[in-house]
Parts: sequence; C-alpha cells; structure tokens
Amino acid sequence: MLNTKIIPPAPGAYSYPLLIKRLLLSGVRYAPANEIVYADKLRYSYQTLIERIHRLAHALTAAGVKAGDTVAMLDWDSHRYLECFFAVPMIGAVLHTVNIRLSPDQVLYTMNHAEDDLVLVHDDFLPLIEQIHPGLDTVKGYIRLTDDAAIGTELPVLGEYESLLSQAACHYDFPDFDENSVATLFYTTGTTGDPKGVYFTHRQLVLHTLNAVGTLGAHQSYALLRSDDVYMPITPMFHVHAWGVPYVATLMGIKQVYPGRYEPNSLVRLFREERVTFSHCVPTILQMILGCDEAAQTRFDGWKMLLGGSALTLAMAGQASARGISVYSGYGMSETCPMLCSTYLRGEALGQPMQAQLATRIKTGLPISMVDLKIVDASGQSVAHDGESLGEIVVRAPWLTQGYLKDPQKGAELWQGGWLHTGDLASIDPQGGVEIKDRIKDVIKTGGEWISSLELENLISEHASVTSVAVIGIADEQWGERPMALVVCEPGQYLDRKILEAHLQGFVERGRINKWAIPKQFKFVAEIPKTSVGKINKKLIRESVLS
Repeated sequence: MLNTKIIPPAPGAYSYPLLIKRLLLSGVRYAPANEIVYADKLRYSYQTLIERIHRLAHALTAAGVKAGDTVAMLDWDSHRYLECFFAVPMIGAVLHTVNIRLSPDQVLYTMNHAEDDLVLVHDDFLPLIEQIHPGLDTVKGYIRLTDDAAIGTELPVLGEYESLLSQAACHYDFPDFDENSVATLFYTTGTTGDPKGVYFTHRQLVLHTLNAVGTLGAHQSYALLRSDDVYMPITPMFHVHAWGVPYVATLMGIKQVYPGRYEPNSLVRLFREERVTFSHCVPTILQMILGCDEAAQTRFDGWKMLLGGSALTLAMAGQASARGISVYSGYGMSETCPMLCSTYLRGEALGQPMQAQLATRIKTGLPISMVDLKIVDASGQSVAHDGESLGEIVVRAPWLTQGYLKDPQKGAELWQGGWLHTGDLASIDPQGGVEIKDRIKDVIKTGGEWISSLELENLISEHASVTSVAVIGIADEQWGERPMALVVCEPGQYLDRKILEAHLQGFVERGRINKWAIPKQFKFVAEIPKTSVGKINKKLIRESVLS
C-alpha cells in the first residue's frame, strides 16, 4: 500500500454517502411536469413520483419493514416497480426483484434463499404465490398490486398498494447510512444447480447510473438517451434493474413509459402514441415487434434500440434498420450491473450509409469508461489485441457484484485472480474493439479447431427465409464435435438442408468460414427454446437433442 497523503476533513464537514436517494434530486428539478406513464392505465408527473415514493416508504414501514429486511416484488414493468426501485432501498431494506418466469419451485427457492420478509404481488401472480405460500419460510405478509377489480385470495394480505399509499403521509425523512449497504438482489440461472443470488450496493448502483448517463448521452455517435428523449424499457425490470436505465432516466427527468406485460402489438401502439425514442431489449423481443400485426402499418423512424443479452445478427439489424430503427449493441451480464461495452461509431463510420454501419453496430463495441477489460488464456495470461487471438473476457469496474449471496465458493470462482470472469470468449482489435465469439461453454471444437456458434448463427440468419437459428455442438466420432443448427423458417417459405448448405458454401468460398463449419445436421422447428429473459436456451436444446 502506498503511503499517500490524506488530509483529515474539517470539523463538521459532511461525508456524502452515495445512496440511491441522491438520484431523485435532479429529475424533478429539471422537468417536474414530465410524465411517468403506465401502459394505457395511468400517468402522472415527476412531482407526483417523488410524493408516491415517500408515501410508499411510509406504507412499507407501517407493514413492519425495517432496515436490513428484504422486500420481494412480483409485477409487470410498471410505475409501481419504478417506485420500489427507490423507496425500498431508501429505507435501508433490500429489494428482491423476483424472476416471474422461473418455475414455481425455482421461485420458491429464490424467495426462501433471499429470506424475503414482505411480498408485493400483482394479481396475475397470486396463483403462483398461493401455490408456494405454504413453503415460504420467512414471509410475514403481502401487499397486493391491482390494475383492475381485485380478486379473492386466502393469502395474509396487509392491503392493496394504491389504497395503502393514499392513506400514507406525503413526506418521509429518508436516513443516511453506509453506501456499501445492499440495495438490490435478484437471481441468475446457469446451466447447472440452483439459481445464484446477485446483489448490488447503493454505491455500485449510483456509480453505474452516473456512468450510464455519460455513456448513453455524452458521445455524439451514441446519443441514445438525452433530456428530450422518451424512454420505454422492453427488458424486464426484474432483470438487472432493466439494465439500470430507469435509474438513469429518473435522474435526468426524462419521460418514462412502462408497458406492463409485454405484448408486441401494445408495445408498437405505445411507441406511436407516446412518441418513444429509446428502448432496450434482447433480439428475440425485437424480432417479435417487427413481426407483429401493428408493425405492418408502422414506421419506426426515430426509435433508438440498444440490443443485448444475445448476439444481434446482421440480418435482423438490417430488417430493423429498413423499418427506421437505429440499432446499437450493448454488452454485460447479470453480475456486472450490467453495462460493460457498447457500440461506438468513430467519425468516419458516422458518415457512412446506415447499411454500411450495421457490421459495426452489431459488434460488442468498446469498453465504456471506468471498465478495465482484457482477454486472457486458460492460464490467465493476457492475449494479444490483434483482432484474431481469442481469450476469455475478464473485467474490473466499481459496480460489479462482489460475490453470490451465501455462496462463497461460487463467488471465489467468479473472482478468480482478482478479475471477474465472464465466461465469454472474444477477440480485441488494435483499436480496442471487442467482438464476442461465443460463450466458452458454447464454442464448438471440431478436429482441433474452434468454431463460433454465434458466427454460424449470424451467417445462417442472412438467408432470407430464416426467421431465427440456434447452433450447438454435437458429438462426432471422427471430429470430436460438429455443429448442428435448429432453424425456424419464415411463414410460407421453404427450406431444407441442401439450400442452407449451398448458402453456407458461399461463405466458405469467400473465406468467411472453413468447410467443416457447415453443420452436420439441420433441424427445422416451429420455435427455438428461450430462457426466462428471452435468450436462446442452449442448455435446453442440448438436453432435447441428447434425450
């Protein structure tokens, strides 16, 4: 440790903790009349948002929630979720954003593991909670979230959300406390074992928010979210705080539109009626939007879309661009809060036609500020930044989770050698651009050579009759592994193995891939399995192929 110079603060100097409550100071100053919109059900101003957060804090404390307790949330993307993003951690409690797409057994496991004390539950999820309620060990009560007429339940309900807020005082004196206090908790699922608890502190969330303000708005080539934008998330709020953007939008005082349950046609209508300019989602959601009935009669000019979670193919980027959507790529993971990298267009690229920009826009991009990122080999040694050499992405940043809840062994594996290991295989070019080639567990090794499943998916998807595709490795006696592709065909079109082999042979002849990268098998399916957050579920695909 360096013997640096430290000057003691003056008597009475205030040590300013980085707490989530600080994020509420500016938005209402800048734009008090800007709106928070919940689907077609409700809208109110930033002034009202602040008041409702104060009322919610009173309602929670009246329900017995105290500092250090855990409050579970089961809701669609809503104004209520936004209010809980602030009120729960601001009273010193922990917000557990429950993944509503997990199985009942997994939801039960995560809620018991988190030791939830109070549960806020939308009426749509009452059947789920009623099913698992007898097995919940620590829950003391429930608050109902109702959009329409309330339905009956045997749960020990303490009250209905809006009713409780209406009875609460409109000012709450939020205390100061240690900025390293845990603010949020959610669970990420892997290929094996139980879901793992990922947690973030007030300090981490504030730093991630401040950094994202700069990342999303400061650079002319990446001006996704500025004061005159209208924001609508299409990434579930239970998943890494909707990528942290609700905190960013609230700090900036931007109009926010929360769509409720995701339904493609309603998303398109909200885009039109609320004049949405910025959203983020996984590619499968973008594909659903482009293919819905409302989209057929809608131009999407002015809609900036940040894509992450899985690879954005050139074909889909082209389809979105042709309809007016400006696509960008972002990269991160649950454990990284999540932002690590994003598309960055240098001056010369900005002057190119959009079609020429797409190859850059679908790449992983550059590490954002304050992210220390490198690629390493199996022994932990740094790999050359030549655009060809491959290594695992490892990172350091001030907002990365410091471990997994109650699982020190998994946490130590995550942080082996003092760097967070992402499990993603990538190259870095001489200009610092990162390009993910595959998950380490998904890369296909055939005859001693590595084949990127992501690259193959991208090339196959360029065929006009392909809607979506997933590539995995299957055992091969001669080569160890060979690729196999699951393909969904455009309605009314015809595809077979010979057509796609000929399509890929063209890339072999142009030197894009080697001939052994052409899949050994093609399976034509009606739908490709997805995870709870819309990513391609290769674990389930492998299980179905091997069964």
